[in-house]
Amino acid sequence: MSEGMNNGSPRRRGPHGPGGKMAPGEKPKDFKRSVSKLKNYIGKYMAAIVVVMIFAICSTVFNVVGPKTLGSATTTLSKGLMSKIRGTGSIDFEKIGRILLIVLILYVASSLFNFIQGWIMTGITQKVCYSLRKDISEKINRMPMKYFESRTYGEVLSRITNDIDTLGQGLNQSITQIITSVTTLIGVLVMMLSISPLMTLIALVTLPISVGLISLVVKKSQRYFKTQQEYLGHINGLVEETYSGHNVVQAFNREKAVVEEFNKTNSVLYESAWKSQFLSGMMQPIMMFVGNLGYAAVALAGGFLTIKGTIAVGDIQAFVQYVRQFSQPIQQLAQVTNIMQSMAAAAERVFEFLEEEEEVQVIDNPTELDNVKGDVTFNHVSFGYKENQTIIKDFSADIKAGQKVAIVGPTGAGKTTIVKLLMRFYDVNSGSVMLDGHDIRTFNRRELRDDFGMVLQDTWLFKGTIMENIRYGRPDATDEEVIEAAKAAHADKFIRTLPGGYQMELNEEASNVSQGQKQLLTIARAILADSSVMILDEATSSVDTRTEVLIQKAMDNLMKGRTSFVIAHRLSTIRDADLILCMKDGDIVEQGNHKELLARGGFYADLYNSQFAQA
Repeated sequence: MSEGMNNGSPRRRGPHGPGGKMAPGEKPKDFKRSVSKLKNYIGKYMAAIVVVMIFAICSTVFNVVGPKTLGSATTTLSKGLMSKIRGTGSIDFEKIGRILLIVLILYVASSLFNFIQGWIMTGITQKVCYSLRKDISEKINRMPMKYFESRTYGEVLSRITNDIDTLGQGLNQSITQIITSVTTLIGVLVMMLSISPLMTLIALVTLPISVGLISLVVKKSQRYFKTQQEYLGHINGLVEETYSGHNVVQAFNREKAVVEEFNKTNSVLYESAWKSQFLSGMMQPIMMFVGNLGYAAVALAGGFLTIKGTIAVGDIQAFVQYVRQFSQPIQQLAQVTNIMQSMAAAAERVFEFLEEEEEVQVIDNPTELDNVKGDVTFNHVSFGYKENQTIIKDFSADIKAGQKVAIVGPTGAGKTTIVKLLMRFYDVNSGSVMLDGHDIRTFNRRELRDDFGMVLQDTWLFKGTIMENIRYGRPDATDEEVIEAAKAAHADKFIRTLPGGYQMELNEEASNVSQGQKQLLTIARAILADSSVMILDEATSSVDTRTEVLIQKAMDNLMKGRTSFVIAHRLSTIRDADLILCMKDGDIVEQGNHKELLARGGFYADLYNSQFAQA
């Protein structure tokens, strides 16, 4: 059982900032490759997508036919009114009623088809997003530790949240929007030509003017949108850091500097935001202006053709509606292009993560031990996080089962690195680490880590009851076993004083219990897990002396009968260790017990005496 992120420390943010979204128009490096990989996820839903396409086309066709059918009612009304004025006839309300009923049926059918295709497509999108999130979640468990140590938590988190949300929204909108826009464009053009080729030509003349003006505006606004998105991430990150660390800001009187930095960032955001929004807002007035010019030209031409008897009055009404409909799919296609670019960029980032190098989780013919004793041997181990930088140099040590081993040394000496090698978060460059005489590289990683328990300085507790948090180390444990583990960890007494006791709900940051109490809970969790080898990393460094005594007693219970590795800065806590490894610059410079090392008067004696010089 291993501990993770510190509840009390501010979380690192990703490249987009908290809640950040992908910038509009962000382009992928390889659009075709990203879309091709996305096809593999949506391929199983191809039959449903075909249904969506058919329903989208039907919805659009019914919608396109509506204006011309409605125009027939206007023509019938106009002819009847003229006949009534001349005294040669009357208005045929029955025919108009039938036409209006047909129009109503067309629009209801269009809405129904549109609703069904939207419902199906939303389901497909959510299933694809679910599959991607599931794959990423499983991928995280197979990733090497070096990946996460070289990136911020937020950068990984943004793949599951921002990128998949962007991908899902783009997928949901783009497929149906492309189908409806293209169908509408073709259908409207056919209907316009069926009414009047001349009026269609006049209407089409305004199209390149609109496209040219919009392209100019988009080109100008795009760079401001990108700056806006970038500085939105900066300002969100600044606010997050400031609020999570406001005590530190106040303690160092940095309020003025923080406000100045905020104002500077906010000014850039304001400048880019109003320019991007202003330019973006110009598109609608431009379209309306050019569109109105087109309507005026169409109305004049329609009136002239009606006088000549070439077309009916209702056709002018239908044509004006078609002109209005004709410009919409063009705008929608332009928006879909932008959405698809962002979708492909998001997909690219997701698939890039899914293609990252993985740890080998399972090997052929792995070593399987039913009862691990806990003999650990480091045999001439050398290791470096980078190939050209060796941190651990020719390290050897022999630890017998049940021994308590303390690892001491200054910061950066390589103490935690030893633990990472033991847990196989990293593999040695040369030499070997042995467990009960077997190289740990011959174990499957999961089986190996089942034999190790960890208690870290950075406590990790999740939102849930105290009972659930302790049971995390062994999900099948009974309530009685959880309580016994808490008693062994000296946590039972304080738990029973809390409202709800073992059933008290910890909040998201576990701020409703103290740091020392958190540590006792994590020790109880490790005791319940009952692992053969224990690792304790600075477990008492952030608590008061009285709580340290309790934690020390709890750790003594935890280490009974187990091989234990204790990383400690407070040397008073490891006097009774069977073996003390003194590390300096990646090397073991001294080995022995407390009395032996003090008698030598070497590196350990200097460390110990420097801590107790005041005493």
